[in-house]
Amino acid sequence: MRKTLTHLLVWLFVMSVLTLCGMGLWLVLSGGSQSTASLKWLQLLQTVCTFLLPPVVCAWLWDAEHRPLRWLGLDRSAGWQVYVLAVAVMLCGVPAINLLADLNSRIVLPESLSLLEEKLRMQEETAAALIERFLAADSVWEMVLNIGLMALMPAISEEMAFRGALQQILYKGQRDEVQGTKARVHVAIWVSAFVFSAIHMQFFGFIPRMLMGALFGYVFVWTGSLWVPMLMHFTNNSVAIGAYYLFGGGEETNYADTIGAGATWWLGVLSLIAVCVLLVWLHRYTKR
Repeated sequence: MRKTLTHLLVWLFVMSVLTLCGMGLWLVLSGGSQSTASLKWLQLLQTVCTFLLPPVVCAWLWDAEHRPLRWLGLDRSAGWQVYVLAVAVMLCGVPAINLLADLNSRIVLPESLSLLEEKLRMQEETAAALIERFLAADSVWEMVLNIGLMALMPAISEEMAFRGALQQILYKGQRDEVQGTKARVHVAIWVSAFVFSAIHMQFFGFIPRMLMGALFGYVFVWTGSLWVPMLMHFTNNSVAIGAYYLFGGGEETNYADTIGAGATWWLGVLSLIAVCVLLVWLHRYTKR
């Protein structure tokens, strides 16, 4: 437990220092401007300084031969069949994710927490409005830039932070100190998934994001390669960005975002079944 706690503290310290450096750099360069371009630069700096660099620095410190890619699981790849199955899981899972998000959004807190619920919903609306500002694109080039900023960079950096770093810290620490228990890997996966969802600070999207984080965690364990959950994460984000651009923010976009929920709930159920079948197939293939 001591090793795990030490690694967690080091990781959090490095993350805090680099995050402050990124914020300081943004303030110097932008003067705190709230324009969309300025906020996109802030998003990029936060992604790099908060999620991308800390795992690399810490993994370099922790690996005996100072090979951070090995410690993070980035020195291993998987067969093309694994990548195809991983992408298929995410594409088939879109209606299931929408169904879970719809159910999550219907959660009503007790009357005593009504003020908290109102604040949380206002926070969700603010976040949604900011995302719409970021997604606005008048050309294919702007859409490509959005995919880079909001799909590729988060997929790489967040998987390095939560699966490559946090999940590994929890798992490796327990593995060294609690021999013979299979529960350690599940604890590491679900704790990392919980933190992954919580850090986005969107209560009414918490459940689907946590389940997605757990999915990425299990795939990482099965394949031993962080590239696979990175691809899954990228697929999920880029599909949403591409749909927004293609349908232009009209009613069709709303349908694309909610297919599998509401009147089409049965598509969400079928999607969930298809995802489970593909995951069983993926697990058996990786075991072979």
